[in-house]
Amino acid sequence: MTTELHGKRLQLLKETIPGLAQVTVLWNPTTPPEPVHLKFVEDLNAAARSLSVELKFVVARSPEEFESAFSTINRTHAQALYLQGGPLYYVHRIKLVKLALKARLPTVFGIRAFADEGGLMSYGVNFADQLRRSTTYIDKILKGAKPGDLPIEQPTKLELVINLKTAKALDLSIPESILLRADEVIR
Repeated sequence: MTTELHGKRLQLLKETIPGLAQVTVLWNPTTPPEPVHLKFVEDLNAAARSLSVELKFVVARSPEEFESAFSTINRTHAQALYLQGGPLYYVHRIKLVKLALKARLPTVFGIRAFADEGGLMSYGVNFADQLRRSTTYIDKILKGAKPGDLPIEQPTKLELVINLKTAKALDLSIPESILLRADEVIR
């Protein structure tokens, strides 16, 4: 599912900014572990090729590297920012969103908390729904089921969140087709 989500986020960004030709990806190659982040780069590059979007990857492994990463991003003349997920970025999401707004970059994230904090858009798993669904597993385990015997389930509810306050601050008009698909629009 992750592969499809990377491509879908990029596609939503391209639909939101039709002339989009270059996106900078801010990522931390140490999280997740190497095989996963190599797959992330591969999947995102494949999606970018299919959308005729050029990607530039910029690394930030710690909060101390955020300012220099955004200096690099500004020098790449990025039209938008794709932020890879991970605990480091989640914990420092307010700072990252502020830096992106200061750089006047439309952003896409995989976790809605970023859009809630002022990022342009997020598309990903609805974690509240995941928590509700996990209670079924807990109930089965408490009733004697062996965890190893329970099937692995993929998330079933994905959500698109658009922050119109941020769009206005960026002088960006969100297409009606995107707004109609949004699960929530922050006004």
